[in-house]
Amino acid sequence: MGTTTFSGPVRSQDSLKLISKDSTTGLIADRTLHGNAASDTRRYYLDEWFKQIPKLNAVNTIDPDADDASALALHVLANKDFEVLGTNMTSALSTRNATAAGITLTTAGADQDQAIVCPHLDSNQTAWTGTKWGTENQTVWECSINTNAIDNQKLWAGLKLTNDQLLATDANQAYFKFQTDATNSESFTDFTKWHFIHSIGGTDFISQLPITVAANTIYHFKIEIDSARKLSIFVDGVQYNITSTSGSTGGTAVTSGTTKSGAMTDDVDFIPYIGIEAGAAAAEAVDVHYQCISRIIFE
Repeated sequence: MGTTTFSGPVRSQDSLKLISKDSTTGLIADRTLHGNAASDTRRYYLDEWFKQIPKLNAVNTIDPDADDASALALHVLANKDFEVLGTNMTSALSTRNATAAGITLTTAGADQDQAIVCPHLDSNQTAWTGTKWGTENQTVWECSINTNAIDNQKLWAGLKLTNDQLLATDANQAYFKFQTDATNSESFTDFTKWHFIHSIGGTDFISQLPITVAANTIYHFKIEIDSARKLSIFVDGVQYNITSTSGSTGGTAVTSGTTKSGAMTDDVDFIPYIGIEAGAAAAEAVDVHYQCISRIIFE
Protein backbone atom coordinates (compact mmCIF):
# COMPACT_ATOMS: atom_id res chain seq x y z
CA MET A 1 0.00 0.00 0.00
CA GLY A 2 1.37 3.39 -0.92
CA THR A 3 1.27 6.63 1.02
CA THR A 4 -2.23 8.02 1.49
CA THR A 5 -3.00 11.60 2.49
CA PHE A 6 -6.14 12.42 4.49
CA SER A 7 -7.63 15.87 4.88
CA GLY A 8 -9.38 14.97 8.14
CA PRO A 9 -8.79 12.66 11.10
CA VAL A 10 -8.28 8.96 10.51
CA ARG A 11 -11.02 7.13 12.40
CA SER A 12 -11.29 3.45 13.27
CA GLN A 13 -13.76 1.75 15.56
CA ASP A 14 -11.99 0.14 18.58
CA SER A 15 -8.36 0.11 17.33
CA LEU A 16 -5.65 1.17 14.90
CA LYS A 17 -2.81 -1.21 14.03
CA LEU A 18 0.80 -0.69 12.94
CA ILE A 19 1.53 -3.57 10.56
CA SER A 20 4.77 -4.78 8.99
CA LYS A 21 5.12 -7.18 6.05
CA ASP A 22 8.17 -9.36 5.39
CA SER A 23 9.27 -8.64 1.83
CA THR A 24 10.50 -12.22 1.37
CA THR A 25 7.88 -14.39 3.09
CA GLY A 26 4.92 -12.02 2.95
CA LEU A 27 4.33 -12.61 6.68
CA ILE A 28 2.16 -9.93 8.27
CA ALA A 29 3.07 -8.90 11.83
CA ASP A 30 1.27 -6.61 14.26
CA ARG A 31 3.87 -4.14 15.59
CA THR A 32 1.44 -2.10 17.70
CA LEU A 33 2.35 -1.44 21.33
CA HIS A 34 -0.55 -1.99 23.74
CA GLY A 35 -2.50 -3.54 20.87
CA ASN A 36 -3.67 -0.13 19.64
CA ALA A 37 -1.77 2.60 17.80
CA ALA A 38 -4.09 5.13 19.45
CA SER A 39 -4.42 5.05 23.24
CA ASP A 40 -7.91 4.22 24.47
CA THR A 41 -9.40 6.60 27.05
CA ARG A 42 -11.13 3.61 28.64
CA ARG A 43 -7.82 1.93 29.51
CA TYR A 44 -4.97 2.55 31.98
CA TYR A 45 -1.42 2.23 30.61
CA LEU A 46 2.04 1.77 32.08
CA ASP A 47 5.30 1.62 30.11
CA GLU A 48 8.78 0.78 31.43
CA TRP A 49 11.73 1.80 29.24
CA PHE A 50 14.34 1.29 31.98
CA LYS A 51 15.49 4.89 32.03
CA GLN A 52 16.94 3.95 35.41
CA ILE A 53 18.53 0.57 36.10
CA PRO A 54 16.67 -1.79 38.47
CA LYS A 55 18.64 -2.79 41.57
CA LEU A 56 18.02 -5.01 44.59
CA ASN A 57 15.02 -4.10 46.72
CA ALA A 58 17.27 -3.12 49.65
CA VAL A 59 18.72 -0.25 47.60
CA ASN A 60 15.40 1.59 47.98
CA THR A 61 15.61 1.46 51.78
CA ILE A 62 17.81 4.19 53.24
CA ASP A 63 18.54 4.58 56.95
CA PRO A 64 17.94 8.30 57.61
CA ASP A 65 20.37 8.19 60.52
CA ALA A 66 23.19 6.60 58.55
CA ASP A 67 25.87 8.71 56.92
CA ASP A 68 26.44 6.52 53.88
CA ALA A 69 27.06 8.54 50.75
CA SER A 70 27.59 5.50 48.52
CA ALA A 71 24.29 3.91 49.58
CA LEU A 72 22.49 7.20 49.01
CA ALA A 73 24.04 7.58 45.55
CA LEU A 74 22.94 4.08 44.55
CA HIS A 75 19.45 4.77 45.91
CA VAL A 76 19.14 7.95 43.85
CA LEU A 77 20.18 6.21 40.63
CA ALA A 78 18.08 3.04 41.08
CA ASN A 79 14.82 2.40 39.27
CA LYS A 80 11.89 3.26 41.54
CA ASP A 81 9.36 1.03 39.76
CA PHE A 82 11.37 -2.16 39.17
CA GLU A 83 13.78 -4.29 41.17
CA VAL A 84 15.98 -7.32 40.55
CA LEU A 85 16.05 -10.49 42.59
CA GLY A 86 16.91 -14.18 42.38
CA THR A 87 19.44 -16.65 43.78
CA ASN A 88 22.79 -14.85 44.28
CA MET A 89 21.59 -11.83 42.29
CA THR A 90 23.31 -8.51 43.05
CA SER A 91 22.70 -4.92 42.00
CA ALA A 92 25.98 -4.93 40.08
CA LEU A 93 24.66 -7.71 37.81
CA SER A 94 21.89 -5.45 36.48
CA THR A 95 23.56 -3.11 34.00
CA ARG A 96 22.93 -0.73 31.13
CA ASN A 97 23.34 -2.53 27.82
CA ALA A 98 26.40 -1.23 26.02
CA THR A 99 25.15 -1.67 22.45
CA ALA A 100 21.36 -2.03 22.57
CA ALA A 101 18.54 -0.16 24.25
CA GLY A 102 17.57 -1.38 27.72
CA ILE A 103 19.28 -3.39 30.45
CA THR A 104 21.24 -6.63 30.75
CA LEU A 105 20.59 -9.13 33.53
CA THR A 106 23.45 -11.54 34.27
CA THR A 107 23.57 -14.45 36.72
CA ALA A 108 26.38 -14.65 39.26
CA GLY A 109 28.13 -17.70 37.79
CA ALA A 110 27.01 -20.71 39.84
CA ASP A 111 24.58 -23.46 38.86
CA GLN A 112 20.93 -22.41 39.43
CA ASP A 113 21.84 -18.74 39.94
CA GLN A 114 19.04 -16.44 38.80
CA ALA A 115 18.63 -12.91 37.48
CA ILE A 116 15.01 -11.73 37.56
CA VAL A 117 13.41 -8.33 37.01
CA CYS A 118 9.95 -7.46 38.29
CA PRO A 119 8.00 -4.48 39.60
CA HIS A 120 8.87 -3.44 43.15
CA LEU A 121 7.02 -5.74 45.53
CA ASP A 122 6.84 -3.26 48.42
CA SER A 123 3.39 -1.85 49.15
CA ASN A 124 2.69 1.56 47.61
CA GLN A 125 6.09 1.70 45.88
CA THR A 126 4.78 1.58 42.31
CA ALA A 127 1.58 1.39 40.29
CA TRP A 128 3.06 -1.66 38.58
CA THR A 129 2.10 -3.70 41.64
CA GLY A 130 -0.25 -1.26 43.36
CA THR A 131 -2.63 -1.60 40.43
CA LYS A 132 -4.31 -4.99 40.03
CA TRP A 133 -3.58 -6.71 36.72
CA GLY A 134 -6.37 -9.22 37.01
CA THR A 135 -7.81 -11.88 34.77
CA GLU A 136 -11.08 -9.93 34.87
CA ASN A 137 -9.44 -6.61 33.90
CA GLN A 138 -8.74 -7.33 30.20
CA THR A 139 -5.04 -7.04 30.99
CA VAL A 140 -2.56 -6.77 28.11
CA TRP A 141 1.17 -7.26 28.78
CA GLU A 142 4.13 -7.25 26.42
CA CYS A 143 7.90 -7.07 26.46
CA SER A 144 10.95 -7.09 24.23
CA ILE A 145 13.97 -9.20 25.17
CA ASN A 146 17.18 -10.26 23.50
CA THR A 147 18.82 -13.63 24.00
CA ASN A 148 22.57 -13.83 24.51
CA ALA A 149 24.48 -17.10 24.19
CA ILE A 150 22.33 -20.24 24.21
CA ASP A 151 24.08 -22.92 26.24
CA ASN A 152 22.53 -24.14 29.52
CA GLN A 153 19.72 -21.99 30.82
CA LYS A 154 16.07 -21.38 31.56
CA LEU A 155 14.49 -18.17 30.30
CA TRP A 156 10.97 -16.98 31.06
CA ALA A 157 8.76 -13.92 30.64
CA GLY A 158 5.13 -13.30 31.44
CA LEU A 159 2.41 -13.06 34.06
CA LYS A 160 2.82 -15.10 37.23
CA LEU A 161 2.02 -15.14 40.94
CA THR A 162 5.64 -15.76 42.00
CA ASN A 163 9.08 -15.32 40.46
CA ASP A 164 9.66 -19.09 40.10
CA GLN A 165 10.31 -20.44 36.60
CA LEU A 166 8.80 -23.81 37.52
CA LEU A 167 5.42 -24.60 36.01
CA ALA A 168 4.28 -26.39 39.18
CA THR A 169 4.65 -23.42 41.53
CA ASP A 170 1.74 -21.19 40.45
CA ALA A 171 -1.82 -22.51 40.10
CA ASN A 172 -2.67 -19.64 37.74
CA GLN A 173 -0.17 -18.17 35.28
CA ALA A 174 0.53 -17.24 31.65
CA TYR A 175 4.12 -17.01 30.46
CA PHE A 176 6.64 -17.81 27.73
CA LYS A 177 9.50 -20.16 28.52
CA PHE A 178 12.61 -21.65 26.96
CA GLN A 179 14.92 -24.15 28.61
CA THR A 180 17.78 -26.24 27.32
CA ASP A 181 16.98 -29.29 29.47
CA ALA A 182 14.71 -30.59 32.23
CA THR A 183 17.22 -30.34 35.08
CA ASN A 184 15.56 -28.56 38.03
CA SER A 185 12.46 -28.03 35.92
CA GLU A 186 9.67 -29.75 33.99
CA SER A 187 10.40 -31.80 30.90
CA PHE A 188 9.66 -30.56 27.37
CA THR A 189 9.46 -32.76 24.29
CA ASP A 190 11.59 -30.26 22.33
CA PHE A 191 14.12 -28.16 24.23
CA THR A 192 14.97 -26.00 21.21
CA LYS A 193 11.60 -24.22 21.03
CA TRP A 194 9.80 -21.40 22.79
CA HIS A 195 6.84 -22.66 24.82
CA PHE A 196 3.81 -20.88 26.22
CA ILE A 197 2.62 -22.14 29.58
CA HIS A 198 -0.71 -21.30 31.13
CA SER A 199 -2.42 -22.71 34.19
CA ILE A 200 -6.07 -22.48 35.17
CA GLY A 201 -6.84 -23.36 38.78
CA GLY A 202 -3.95 -25.82 38.97
CA THR A 203 -4.49 -27.43 35.55
CA ASP A 204 -1.47 -26.83 33.32
CA PHE A 205 -1.23 -26.41 29.55
CA ILE A 206 1.99 -26.28 27.50
CA SER A 207 1.87 -24.94 23.94
CA GLN A 208 5.04 -25.73 21.97
CA LEU A 209 5.47 -22.83 19.57
CA PRO A 210 7.03 -23.40 16.12
CA ILE A 211 9.89 -21.05 17.00
CA THR A 212 13.43 -22.33 17.45
CA VAL A 213 15.24 -20.14 19.96
CA ALA A 214 18.32 -18.48 18.49
CA ALA A 215 21.24 -16.76 20.19
CA ASN A 216 21.53 -12.96 20.06
CA THR A 217 17.98 -12.57 18.80
CA ILE A 218 15.27 -10.08 19.76
CA TYR A 219 11.86 -11.51 20.68
CA HIS A 220 8.70 -9.52 21.33
CA PHE A 221 6.09 -11.29 23.48
CA LYS A 222 2.51 -10.22 24.08
CA ILE A 223 -0.29 -11.72 26.19
CA GLU A 224 -3.85 -10.44 25.94
CA ILE A 225 -6.72 -11.35 28.27
CA ASP A 226 -10.14 -10.63 26.79
CA SER A 227 -13.48 -9.85 28.44
CA ALA A 228 -14.22 -13.59 28.71
CA ARG A 229 -10.86 -14.06 30.56
CA LYS A 230 -9.43 -15.97 27.57
CA LEU A 231 -5.78 -15.60 26.55
CA SER A 232 -4.36 -14.67 23.16
CA ILE A 233 -0.59 -14.80 22.57
CA PHE A 234 1.74 -13.16 20.07
CA VAL A 235 5.45 -13.50 19.28
CA ASP A 236 7.02 -10.82 17.08
CA GLY A 237 3.57 -9.64 16.08
CA VAL A 238 2.32 -13.06 14.95
CA GLN A 239 -0.55 -14.69 16.84
CA TYR A 240 -0.27 -18.37 17.79
CA ASN A 241 -2.87 -20.93 18.76
CA ILE A 242 -3.04 -22.01 22.41
CA THR A 243 -3.49 -25.69 23.20
CA SER A 244 -6.49 -27.04 25.07
CA THR A 245 -4.64 -30.28 25.90
CA SER A 246 -3.66 -30.30 29.56
CA GLY A 247 -0.36 -31.63 30.87
CA SER A 248 2.55 -30.57 33.04
CA THR A 249 5.27 -32.05 30.78
CA GLY A 250 5.96 -32.48 27.09
CA GLY A 251 4.11 -29.77 25.20
CA THR A 252 1.54 -29.79 22.41
CA ALA A 253 2.80 -28.40 19.10
CA VAL A 254 0.77 -25.44 17.84
CA THR A 255 0.83 -23.26 14.75
CA SER A 256 0.05 -19.64 14.02
CA GLY A 257 -3.64 -18.94 14.40
CA THR A 258 -6.29 -17.31 16.55
CA THR A 259 -7.32 -20.09 18.94
CA LYS A 260 -7.53 -18.72 22.48
CA SER A 261 -7.20 -20.45 25.83
CA GLY A 262 -10.09 -21.51 27.99
CA ALA A 263 -11.35 -18.97 30.52
CA MET A 264 -8.77 -18.16 33.18
CA THR A 265 -9.73 -18.32 36.85
CA ASP A 266 -11.72 -15.23 37.79
CA ASP A 267 -10.18 -12.43 39.85
CA VAL A 268 -6.54 -13.58 39.83
CA ASP A 269 -4.05 -10.71 39.97
CA PHE A 270 -0.76 -11.23 38.14
CA ILE A 271 2.73 -9.73 38.39
CA PRO A 272 4.98 -9.53 35.31
CA TYR A 273 8.31 -11.35 35.68
CA ILE A 274 11.24 -11.75 33.29
CA GLY A 275 14.11 -13.97 34.36
CA ILE A 276 16.97 -16.26 33.48
CA GLU A 277 18.41 -19.17 35.47
CA ALA A 278 21.74 -20.85 34.86
CA GLY A 279 21.70 -24.61 34.31
CA ALA A 280 25.41 -25.03 35.03
CA ALA A 281 28.28 -23.19 36.71
CA ALA A 282 28.49 -20.39 34.16
CA ALA A 283 27.06 -16.87 33.93
CA GLU A 284 23.95 -16.50 31.75
CA ALA A 285 22.49 -13.23 30.49
CA VAL A 286 19.40 -11.75 28.88
CA ASP A 287 18.72 -8.21 27.64
CA VAL A 288 15.40 -6.57 28.48
CA HIS A 289 14.48 -3.60 26.29
CA TYR A 290 11.09 -2.61 27.66
CA GLN A 291 7.76 -3.87 28.91
CA CYS A 292 4.25 -2.45 28.81
CA ILE A 293 1.00 -3.28 30.54
CA SER A 294 -2.57 -1.99 30.41
CA ARG A 295 -6.07 -2.79 31.60
CA ILE A 296 -9.57 -1.37 31.47
CA ILE A 297 -9.99 1.37 34.05
CA PHE A 298 -12.77 -0.47 35.84
CA GLU A 299 -13.78 -4.07 35.29
